[in-house]
Amino acid sequence: MGHPEIFHEAIPRETLLRLAEEEFKNMIKYVVDLDRDLICAGGGLHSDEEAMLLDDGSQQAHLWGANFYLDRPYDRRYVYTSMINIRPNDGNTAQVIQSQDLCQKVRMLADRFFAPYYEKS
Repeated sequence: MGHPEIFHEAIPRETLLRLAEEEFKNMIKYVVDLDRDLICAGGGLHSDEEAMLLDDGSQQAHLWGANFYLDRPYDRRYVYTSMINIRPNDGNTAQVIQSQDLCQKVRMLADRFFAPYYEKS
C-alpha cells in the first residue's frame, strides 16, 4: 500500500507512475491546498492526504480532493469527487465539487504538478 506525499513542485513522471501503481494502477488520489499552492498525492484515501496537509499547516477551507486518471484523454483526466469535499458550511453539499470556478482552480493547480505526465504521454 502506498503512502501520500506532499509536493511543492511538479511531480516527476516516474513518481506519478509509481504513485498510481502503488494503489489504483491508473489513478492517483490527491488533495490540493489552494492557498499554499501545493498538493498531497498518493495513498488510498483522500482523508489521509487531508490529514497530512492539516498537520503540515494547511487550513481545511483551502483543501479539496480529486482524482487524476493517467489513462484518460486530457479533458477527462480529472474527477472532482471526494468525501472530504462534503462541506455544507463552505457551500459544497456533495462529494463532487459543485462550483465550476472551484473545479477550474483545482485543475489549474493540479496541472502544474501533473504536467510532467502530459509532456511524455
